[in-house]
Formats: sequence, C-alpha cells, structure tokens
Amino acid sequence: MPASATPENFFSSRLVAKGSPLLIAGPCSAETEEQVLATAHGLKALGRVDLFRAGIWKPRTKPGGFEGMGSVALPWLQRVKVETGIPTTVEVATPRHVEEALAHGIDVLWIGARTTVNPFAIQELADALAGTGVPVMVKNPVNPDVALWAGALERLERAGITDLAAIHRGFSTFAPSRYRNAPTWILPIELKSRFPQLPLICDPSHIGGRRDLLLPIAQKALDLDYDGLMIETHPDPDKALSDAAQQVTPARLGEIISELHFRYRSSNNAEYLNKAEELRNKMDEADREIMEGLARRMALVGELAEYKKENDVKILQMDRWNEIFESRQAWARKLQVNEKFIAELYKLIHIESIRRQTEIMQRPD
Repeated sequence: MPASATPENFFSSRLVAKGSPLLIAGPCSAETEEQVLATAHGLKALGRVDLFRAGIWKPRTKPGGFEGMGSVALPWLQRVKVETGIPTTVEVATPRHVEEALAHGIDVLWIGARTTVNPFAIQELADALAGTGVPVMVKNPVNPDVALWAGALERLERAGITDLAAIHRGFSTFAPSRYRNAPTWILPIELKSRFPQLPLICDPSHIGGRRDLLLPIAQKALDLDYDGLMIETHPDPDKALSDAAQQVTPARLGEIISELHFRYRSSNNAEYLNKAEELRNKMDEADREIMEGLARRMALVGELAEYKKENDVKILQMDRWNEIFESRQAWARKLQVNEKFIAELYKLIHIESIRRQTEIMQRPD
C-alpha cells in the first residue's frame, strides 16, 4: 500500500451511507431507450434500488458480438434519473468513456474485470478521474489475483479518488464448476482484510451465470458481511442481447430481495455473547492443538529426510503420497469432515513436506 493510503481512505460514504445493503440493478446492456426506461420504472416500483446500472460500452471477448450502444445510450440514463430519481452507474474502460459519462451526469462509474487486469489501463483511467471526485467501483480481475485488484484500488487512491468500492464478480477457472465464474470467496475476504473499510459488493449475476443461482449467492454474500449486491435485470430477459441466462425481471428481483435473510453483524444479547466467547476459546485451543500436531509432523518429516539422505533415497515416493491422500480422506469421512477440504489441506502439507526435505537433502554435510 502506498505511504499516503490507509484503510480509512478506502471507503465510500456516498455509496453505503444508508447503513443497509446497497442494491444496484439494471440491464447487462442498454439496448433501446424503451428497454432502459421500462427496467428503470420496474425497479423504481420496488422502492429498494439505490443505483441503476447499464452497460453502454461492452468489452466482448471476440469481435462480432453485441458491444453495446455506446454514447448514444447515455441520454437514456439521463432520462432514468429524471423520471425515477435513481442515480446511475456505467462501466468505463477508457479516458474517453470517463469524459462522456461524466458529461452526461452519470453518478458512479465502475471498472470491469477485463480492465482491472491491466495496470496500464487502470493508470490511464486514474489520471482521467483525478480531480473529479466521482465514486468508482472496481470489479475483480478475471484471473484470481488479489494483488492486481488491490493495485487498481491503490492507483485510483493515488489519483485522489477515495470514494471507492470493490465488486466481487467471480474468477475464471479451468476446473469444472456450476458457476459461470468461480466465487473463490477467500480472495475478496483477503482484499477486505487489507482494506477493512472498503465497501465490498457482490455481483451474483456474473458469478452464477444462471437465474437460479442468484438467490443462494446473494445470501452467502450477505452472510459474509458484504455491503451490497449488483444484480442484472431486464424486462424480457430471454430476449436480452447479452447475458440473457443470468438476468431477471424487476418483479423477480423483488421476490429475491424478499427471500433474502438479513442478519446482524453482531448481537448485544448477553447469552449469545457468553456462548460465542466460550466457543471461540475452545476453537483457539483446537487451533493450538492443530499447530502442535503440524509441528510434530514436520519434525518427523525432518527425521525421515535425514534418513533418506543417509541412504541415498529420493524425496518423492508416489506410492506413499497416494496412500496418504486416500487414507486421510477416508479418515475425514469417518469423522464427518469435508473430504475436499482435507484433500486440499494435505496437498499443502505435502508441498511443505517436500520443501522441508529438499532443504535437508541439499544441506552440505
């Protein structure tokens, strides 16, 4: 983090000042003036939407797809604000986009995943935004890289933009997944740990890629103390020119909101506080036991490495690793512990064991 930046700089009083989760909604793309206004009035009727979103310039992976209506759609958003009173937000990817959006009174800008991944593009946007005071939301980069995400925020902060928020829209992955973009929740949590006051907004539409996944993703985000949601809406989703499968009607958005359970960050209930403290103390004890167990295991790894070295035996023994990998998951099943979690944990333990053995094997006698 730059010397001028503190976690307190990274917060957006205008975006989340109301104290309840921020709700951003609107079509993936502004397609026609009628479609934009129909969506906006439908959202206005809900009485819950804080920002109206619409894609004007659409960065497509391949040429030839619908790339948005461009500047011609900006006056449509001006009408949205006049007729509904809902502030507006659009995605910007170039300094020209910034200039045109602000000239048309757009209230909040967001930077998309394909732009966040490029520090040169972010710096150009930061330079263009300097002195504007406009709130800016930054989506995570396409690839799972917290440093790139944080770096984009820091570049904007250096340019004097401190009214900032982060949008979690999921990450590309080669692994099979039911999601369009894997949520990988640990990464936005890591970003939040770096900037505790930074508002964090979830984009269930791009994470899920399907209407039926919006509610559970949104609920998990709220349970993880996110500050808001961005959900794509369209008057006729199946006929949308982009991302049709993940958009919902304003009416369905209202149903999703009504089905969400809004929990408290904490409780003043004395019984809850006492029980929570008791359980946390027990968790601390369990963590110490885990650390002691890992320390014992690594000490044994060291002894084994010394013995291998004396006998000119290679470090990696695949038969032994396969046996460990299978048996630990079997133990997990018996103890009702998540097998996938144990598999990932032992992969990390194995990597550390190899590192430790390599260190010993390469040490001069």
